[in-house]
Amino acid sequence: MITLTLKPGREGPVRAGHPWIFSRAIDRVEGQATAGGLARVLAADRNLLGIGYHNAQCSIAVRMLTTTDTLINAEFLDQRLGAAYALRRALVPPATTAYRLINGEGDFLPGFIADVYDRFVVCQCLTAGMELLKPLLAERLAALLSPQGIYEKSEGNVRREEGLPNAAGVLWGDEPPPMVEIQENGCQFLVDPQGGQKTGFFLDQRDNRALARTLAAEQDVLNGFSYTGGFGIFAAKGGARSVLSIDSSATALELAQRNWARNALPLEYSSFLQADMFSYLRDAPQQFGLIILDPPPFVRRRQDQHAGLKGYKEINLQALRKLPPGGHLLTFSCSQHVSVAEFTQTVLFAAADARKRVQLLGHLGPASDHPVNLVHSEGSYLKGLWLRMGD
Repeated sequence: MITLTLKPGREGPVRAGHPWIFSRAIDRVEGQATAGGLARVLAADRNLLGIGYHNAQCSIAVRMLTTTDTLINAEFLDQRLGAAYALRRALVPPATTAYRLINGEGDFLPGFIADVYDRFVVCQCLTAGMELLKPLLAERLAALLSPQGIYEKSEGNVRREEGLPNAAGVLWGDEPPPMVEIQENGCQFLVDPQGGQKTGFFLDQRDNRALARTLAAEQDVLNGFSYTGGFGIFAAKGGARSVLSIDSSATALELAQRNWARNALPLEYSSFLQADMFSYLRDAPQQFGLIILDPPPFVRRRQDQHAGLKGYKEINLQALRKLPPGGHLLTFSCSQHVSVAEFTQTVLFAAADARKRVQLLGHLGPASDHPVNLVHSEGSYLKGLWLRMGD
């Protein structure tokens, strides 16, 4: 284990519990560093701040695992995983067999994601430190959950920045089948863990899908960026008059139709359209009593923020123009580089350009099985607004 000493005055965020230390905060490194290797972190006065793992090639040079002098071993991981599992048992609603077990920094295991899909666990190891801990993590997850299989699907920008290639494959037990069936609040869904987005399903939207169910009665519903149809199915269960699901992916829409049928919903209430949402909203002839916008991130890098915010403004402007008085809009951004304040202001500008009086009924976020470390605002990636068109 190497030793890192911070520059004077740089220990404050770490003492407050922030899990990231940037390279510019480090004064010196003692020992032979390897990417992802463990490091004892000291303040300038040589007092111990904790233990993390270190990658010198990244701007986030250290991700903290603990603020005490603790061995990072099977017992340590058992404690972290066990605490997370106990929390999910208290939070996950009945008739639900899919949930997030580990949410990275929010569960004090930075760089590691674990989603449960019935009898399978799908993991993401996003950093060099978690790549080194991966075999032990799989072993301890298997001991905790006794799943049928643990599958890795590690990809994305963070791994590239850490100097890691994408990785996919079985970590323990059986490979998941092409489709895994899950329940969410009594609704049935087929999930493709290997080929789907992220780990296969957007588990973070569970509470917001339940909200859509309460708003949909007797409404024509537009489920924009529908992916595999989750919001639309909950809207139908809530008594929607009709549900139009739009996505640019034919594969996602095919699975959305299968999910619709799996929930025994009448086909005459549904339609599925492969289209660009921007183009559709500009030309759509009808209005909708409930519109859901859950797009992919428009801002994947900080330098893309200006163009991304223009995209958020345009899509919300067009959606607001399709809402009648009393209609509801659930609109979301999952861009990490867009804050709640920036997203809210962007939608405000869209409402002003649409010349609409709009009520804000609530700020929306991820389900409670996606906890965020209170001092790690960077972990608050999903933000949403519940809006109502003024009468």
